[in-house]
Amino acid sequence: QVQLVESGGGLVQAGGSLRLSCAASVSFNDMAWYRQAPGKQREFVARIMRFGSTNYADSVKGRFTISRDNTKNALYLQMNSLKPDDTAVYYCNLVGRTVLWGQGIQVTVSS
Repeated sequence: QVQLVESGGGLVQAGGSLRLSCAASVSFNDMAWYRQAPGKQREFVARIMRFGSTNYADSVKGRFTISRDNTKNALYLQMNSLKPDDTAVYYCNLVGRTVLWGQGIQVTVSS
């Protein structure tokens, strides 16, 4: 069965940085991050295709960088200059022949 491991969340002060990782046991063409804050709908954060094309939500442009390592079937999100509004559960989203969602990882940014 397909396996997925997410890591890298935690608690940081405003202005700090975190790096999220999502590693799968098989390859996916489309890899993305979404997030959901308490009381809000899940929202798109960033997406990267197999050969490097990227898209970012306006709210994170210039602060977050999405990347991938195709040799490891891994997805990363480098988050810099974090703000309290970035506090949310972050979900890895993998799309290929099948669609897989991570279980979610908590990111909390204190003021």
